[in-house]
Amino acid sequence: MPIDHLNCSARIAAALVALGLVSAQAPDPEFAAPAAPAASPAPTVPAGYETVAIASKAADRAVVTGYLKRPSGVAKSPALVALHGCGGLFTPRGTLTAREIDWVDRLNGLGYAVLLVDSFNSRGFRSVCRLKASERQVRPFDRARDAAAAFAWLAANPAIEKDKIALIGWSHGGSSVLWAADQRLNFEATEMKAAIAFYPGCCVPSESQKWVPRVPVTILIGDADDWTPPETCRTLAAKHPSIRLVTYPGAVHAFDAPNSPLRTLTGLGLTPNGTAKIGTDPKARAASIDEVRRILAEAFK
Repeated sequence: MPIDHLNCSARIAAALVALGLVSAQAPDPEFAAPAAPAASPAPTVPAGYETVAIASKAADRAVVTGYLKRPSGVAKSPALVALHGCGGLFTPRGTLTAREIDWVDRLNGLGYAVLLVDSFNSRGFRSVCRLKASERQVRPFDRARDAAAAFAWLAANPAIEKDKIALIGWSHGGSSVLWAADQRLNFEATEMKAAIAFYPGCCVPSESQKWVPRVPVTILIGDADDWTPPETCRTLAAKHPSIRLVTYPGAVHAFDAPNSPLRTLTGLGLTPNGTAKIGTDPKARAASIDEVRRILAEAFK
């Protein structure tokens, strides 16, 4: 799947300038050099997770690690495959990220199993946030194939209702959800019942003449997001009626993370000036939790 990074980068920069989120100036050279990827310490997960091995359908045929947590007291349940962002599934200390823990516990409470797919540590690195697009070892369309393999693994698990599996992802993982929904990728074992993308990068699909969603997709994004600007997602949704776009006024990237202070990251690889705001927006977080609950209740009924 060819990607026109220059065209996308120009579109993102123009959208951010139009939204008043950045000034129309050249990127600060301080952020031009990407940091080298670093493997995290041995990952650790809280009690209750089962560690599994999944043979990816990506070109590298990597065996990726998954972490499955099932709802207690349930013999068989619907399930979600969950895809982390560009910062990886684990913190630099090797602990599972707070956002993923929060969502897993929440989804378990609704009666759903969750399979977290670790696309990065499984391949020997922790994060790609500081890398330019051309330097990233794994891209969203690769991770879409990780997701396809995770669906097949869940469909073969007797504790999972194989016709009730959904896909959810955040940021880089949200972009991976979009690629997983593309008509050119066949989930052979079972089709996804819902596809939910939190603040994805929509530029590449919106520029592509070949990208067409084969299943309905819901995109949840803040209208003040200066990392993955919503304008490109609006363009994408306008092209494809099966995409439902939900925007949250004033919210920035990672608005659904629990207790995350509003702050500006620097040295990023895919923003015009190497910076982006992230942080919890309580109102948007609550609304998105309700939205996900509603989507899954409808999908799994």
